[in-house]
Amino acid sequence: MRTTSNSVRICIIGTGYVGLVTGACFAEVGHRVLCVDNDPDKVKLLQRGGIPIYEPGLDEIVARNVSAGRLRFSGDIAEGVRESEVIFIAVPTPPRPDGSVDMSFVERVTREIASALTEYRIVVDKSTVPVKTGERVAEAIRRYNKNKIEVDVVSNPEFLREGCAVQDLMHPDRVVIGVLSERPVAKMKDIYTPFNAPIIVTDINSAEMIKHACNSFLALKISYANALAAICEASGANVEDVVHGMGLDQRIGRAFLNAGLGYGGSCFPKDISAFAHIAEELGCDFRLLKEVQRINAEQIQRFLKKVRDTLWIVKDKNIAVLGLAFKPNTDDMRLAPSLEIIRPLQQEGACIRAYDPKAMEKAKELLPGVEFCSDAFAAAKDADALIICTEWDEFRQLDLDKLRATMAQPIVLDGRNIFDPVKMKQLGFTYQSVGR
Repeated sequence: MRTTSNSVRICIIGTGYVGLVTGACFAEVGHRVLCVDNDPDKVKLLQRGGIPIYEPGLDEIVARNVSAGRLRFSGDIAEGVRESEVIFIAVPTPPRPDGSVDMSFVERVTREIASALTEYRIVVDKSTVPVKTGERVAEAIRRYNKNKIEVDVVSNPEFLREGCAVQDLMHPDRVVIGVLSERPVAKMKDIYTPFNAPIIVTDINSAEMIKHACNSFLALKISYANALAAICEASGANVEDVVHGMGLDQRIGRAFLNAGLGYGGSCFPKDISAFAHIAEELGCDFRLLKEVQRINAEQIQRFLKKVRDTLWIVKDKNIAVLGLAFKPNTDDMRLAPSLEIIRPLQQEGACIRAYDPKAMEKAKELLPGVEFCSDAFAAAKDADALIICTEWDEFRQLDLDKLRATMAQPIVLDGRNIFDPVKMKQLGFTYQSVGR
């Protein structure tokens, strides 16, 4: 990694996972960044040195670049437009009930940018958006830009994984830049050259399509592994051995071939629904994606059946749950599989105690009636069963003899396959996992 000799003045609108990580990492390589958000409390928190999300390494990068004067925070979009050469839109694009994307945040920000323009700017869609959004943003800027200032619109999709987003941005596999003209390409390359990654320049529609195509394919791999897991359980095969053998094939690869509770979070569910909806609007029935969604939903139900079959009666059972965030190394509870496990068990009368290293504060708002504990052993105390929903490393390293002694019944239902079934049986556990 190197710092840039061509520092660019950048505005990031939106300080969620994408916006804050992007702004901090741009500042880290030498650009001058102003992050703007319409939440005054969040802006004040950031200005005081607080971080509204948990992301490994982010707090150090933010502190270092605020101290160096390369990273600032504001609630004023007009200030960002006035002071920056390139303006990144990184606001939420939440799903609607029909699977389409709510683009109202992007449209609102676009209008505010347009009304504040006084000279040429590059406006970049960083949010995950449906194909043809760049064309709509360009049209909206022309409509609301009363001074008729020239603007170039760019699509620059993010490929960040929560829990390792800083690493992903500082060492990207590739950078995709979608443009309507060649004029903004040189400035966009100035921004990304310090990251030493291949830069792919496409038309703007192709850039927008790449993001949805990538996430949908990764979700397909997860659902494929889960479909395999069901067949492995029925046949007596071991899904871990099967996907290991598959993954050694260079045409396939091992990444994302993990059987478990399915995918969750804010990206995969939303993006797959959006991509299927986009395809329908374009006259294409993307049935494969609908099957991916069905398999993912069924995986939770299959696991719940395993819990019920193992316990026989769920009512009045003390059940410990380890892991609440949708994946390790984040505090994000959006569409976390743990929610779909815990809520039905509560409705059936189970008493739930839970522990997560980072997500409990956010989980408290979503899971009333759950007792949140200080550590894994406190959650497991006198439990009739223990469920693993998130594969945090600290759970892999648990003292299993102590865990067995802590529980009323040594029953472990492992939704993430973090333990060895043979070893668990030798230690005296009744152990259920996925596809093994």
